[in-house]
Amino acid sequence: MTARKEVPTVAQSTETDWVSRFADEVIAEAERRAPGKPIVCASGLSPSGPIHLGNLREVMTPHLVADEIRRRGYECVHIVSWDDYDRYRKVPAGIDPSWAEHIGKPLTSVPAPPGSSYPNWAEHFKAPMIKALEEMGIEFHGISQTEKYTSGAYREQILHAMRHREQIDAVLDRYRTKDKDKDKAGAKKPAKQQQKPVDEAELEAAEGSGAASEDDGSAGGAGYYPYKPYCSVCERDLTTVTSYDDETTEMSYTCACGHGETVLLREHDRGKLVWKVDWPMRWAYEGVVFEPSGVDHSSPGSSYVVGGQIVREVFGGEQPIGPMYAFVGISGMAKMSSSKGGVPTPADALEIMEAPLLRWLYARRRPNQSFKIAFDQEIQRTYDEWDALERKITEGTAQPADAAAYSRATRTAAGELPRTPRPLPYRMLASVVDITTGHDEQTLRILSELDPDNPVKSLDETRPRLDRAERWINTQVPPDQRTRVRDEPDTELLASLGETERESLRLLLEGLDTHWSLDGLTTLVYGVPKLQAGFAADAKPTPELKVAQRAFFALLYQLLVGRDTGPRLPTLLLAVGADRVRKLLAA
Repeated sequence: MTARKEVPTVAQSTETDWVSRFADEVIAEAERRAPGKPIVCASGLSPSGPIHLGNLREVMTPHLVADEIRRRGYECVHIVSWDDYDRYRKVPAGIDPSWAEHIGKPLTSVPAPPGSSYPNWAEHFKAPMIKALEEMGIEFHGISQTEKYTSGAYREQILHAMRHREQIDAVLDRYRTKDKDKDKAGAKKPAKQQQKPVDEAELEAAEGSGAASEDDGSAGGAGYYPYKPYCSVCERDLTTVTSYDDETTEMSYTCACGHGETVLLREHDRGKLVWKVDWPMRWAYEGVVFEPSGVDHSSPGSSYVVGGQIVREVFGGEQPIGPMYAFVGISGMAKMSSSKGGVPTPADALEIMEAPLLRWLYARRRPNQSFKIAFDQEIQRTYDEWDALERKITEGTAQPADAAAYSRATRTAAGELPRTPRPLPYRMLASVVDITTGHDEQTLRILSELDPDNPVKSLDETRPRLDRAERWINTQVPPDQRTRVRDEPDTELLASLGETERESLRLLLEGLDTHWSLDGLTTLVYGVPKLQAGFAADAKPTPELKVAQRAFFALLYQLLVGRDTGPRLPTLLLAVGADRVRKLLAA
């Protein structure tokens, strides 16, 4: 295979970088299968409901590999198949129960949720995912399975599958006797040793895929048929094929609605292959070399395992290589109000974090490693890790695998992703907008005083990170955890203070003017207890000094915000302002 251009790869050491290892394997496999042709990586998403952050791994894994292949100069296509021709299975919580009349129809034939501007159910849930993928710099070629099936693009593949229905049935039959432990939808349950979804909400969201919702086409006494027509009257798939003639392609079916008809399958475009046949058919049709799959596909009888045999024995193709990927967990989603029942989507995540950070969370973990995405206070620690990595990158001290993950997060083969010009610490920005309740003038005042030698001159310098932090404060932090600075001094507490505490407040107030910057106030608040104990301000704290510091901090928090804890004190003092600090702390 001839490379188009010389593009440096991300990591020279493939031992430490999972993306490079997969890229090596995919390129070698593509050269073996179809030398000289574009390399095809694939993902599949079902817009049966919100496409959540667990589903994003289905896209991020091949995206990162495809992007590395492009960086090396090879032509590579990343297909995202929208399984929008899947059946509508059930009415989710919060939707009018009358939508039950659409159960069994293709997702593209179901009206969008009430109030939506989109033409159908599938488009309603595809749109925010497409927007999120674009924001994350994910280049892909979307394929609507509705368009493929209804246009007749798969007609020859369907007729081929029907001619080989006994062969397909025999493959499936190898597993039917083994599949004793089925769920209500008829899908094999994941083996117990497999990692489970984090919660019921995520499990519910995952149920929308074809693998979990379709049978294998068994039809009882009339024989086996791998094709399921949608009724021409009620549009639902509550149909049973009663006969089929290979020579004429004449197919008869009946529907639970009472309708029955005979059609010529070579002209019929209102139906689809059952999932366990549909998936391997597409592997062969698209020439897919790389496609990951969820851990639920690792069990015997799963659509991935069965599909590997069907694609070879029936369609003359090869199964893609690719890893099983682990579930993605969420921490602290309870406070976000949305229509998705608590299952966060990439769009939700991008409201509170920048695209490179979200990319990094997926790039730094091997696909078979589970991880959590933080919507709670832990997001501040995640951002601290990210900023620390960026400093190591700048200093040249980052480990090769970490540097590779950072490069994959911040740029693609097409170029750099947009970034915040001046990325101040996320926890600091969150504290400031919390205290100022998003007041731009006050926010700029505080940020400009952080570093007097290099002041922030415009809030645009701190965006979009500032906007993400503000959104996080407003949507994820409970009201009782928000910071509310006192309007008036706590005279009762001030009157009860002893001489040592009064002196600590006096030392702090005396040093405000000369220490009015983030670094200066940090030195001051940590230094006051040291000075009181007879040490220099830069002395290393002893265990006793640490106790005194904690007591001093708690006192300041009580006098400023009425709690024992709060935002970092230097940030809090800057946000409150020197005059108001003096008013609230004057004993």
